Amino acid sequence: MKFIDEAKIYVKAGDGGNGAATFRREKYIPMGGPNGGDGGRGGSIYVVADCNINTLVDYRYTRKFIGKRGENGGGADCYGAGGDDIILRMPVGTVISDLNTGEILADLDVNEKKVLIAKGGKGGLGNIHFKSSTNRAPRQKTNGDQGEEHELTLELRVLADVGLLGLPNAGKSTLIRAVSSARPKVADYPFTTLHPNLGVVRVDAEKSFVMADVPGLIEGAADGAGLGIRFLKHLQRTRILLHLVDIAPIDPDSDPVRDAKAIVGELLKHDPALADKPRWLVLNKLDLIPEEDREKTVKDFLKAYKKATKYDGPVFPITAISGEGTKPLIYAIHEALEQMARPEIPDDDEDAEDNATEE
Repeated sequence: MKFIDEAKIYVKAGDGGNGAATFRREKYIPMGGPNGGDGGRGGSIYVVADCNINTLVDYRYTRKFIGKRGENGGGADCYGAGGDDIILRMPVGTVISDLNTGEILADLDVNEKKVLIAKGGKGGLGNIHFKSSTNRAPRQKTNGDQGEEHELTLELRVLADVGLLGLPNAGKSTLIRAVSSARPKVADYPFTTLHPNLGVVRVDAEKSFVMADVPGLIEGAADGAGLGIRFLKHLQRTRILLHLVDIAPIDPDSDPVRDAKAIVGELLKHDPALADKPRWLVLNKLDLIPEEDREKTVKDFLKAYKKATKYDGPVFPITAISGEGTKPLIYAIHEALEQMARPEIPDDDEDAEDNATEE
């Protein structure tokens, strides 16, 4: 199935039915009075998160969703039937916003989360509601309200704990294949990854986390170069970014420090909040460097990179194709994720000092 992560649709909830203005007319009951019923409510439109759906492809081909109108009221106190609701099922992680205002209307971040996206119109009142001691034969009624309508933008942002970031052919797909059961395409040419891939990384039988591999960035991506920054939104929900760097590029004109610095620059251009996420440096393809030169190569790279970017985070030299160095990496990731999930517990000694001060 083709991966589609963006779509635009139009939704219109059903209008409410009109109220009726009728009178009771039966033999031997000359003054029966009003008996017009209310109109039925219009059908509403809901969106529901569904973990069994992975793409927005259904909303590329069907773009209009119009709710059923409520029935009009009738005589003999008959109320109109309400219109049926429409349920739109979408992938978990879909963000729904108003196309015209940009306002976010729903964020389907949890499976089976249900959100009312367009409310059906209220049914009109029949003339039975207008009867009073001074108005025995009311002919008033009201029409039903119109249902809400929106032009919507659907944007799928995958849910993952860890996101892979780097140039094309930095080894992102190779790494996710090495540490999970995901099998993204791997080849010796750029942009083999054309859509995000998710893999579940199992640390042991009961501990795991989700890793996302997105298409590679190149310098100028924020201005539309390559595949641009279209897929960076998939990293916005992650808690840790792994910046993969090809430490031994085949191209003699390539400079790993310059290339790594360029990726950081593209992040800052796109979204400073994304650039502020915890970002770990992963130096890949150590197997392409003679063993006796590896330590010096890594040390020289780090010296130049830290000077250029002021980076002071974790560094993991690995060989993704063989899995060398990936075990310490995934254990460190899992430990960091657990630390992020744990609530901060105040130190007992500090609490005791605070209480003593207050006394």
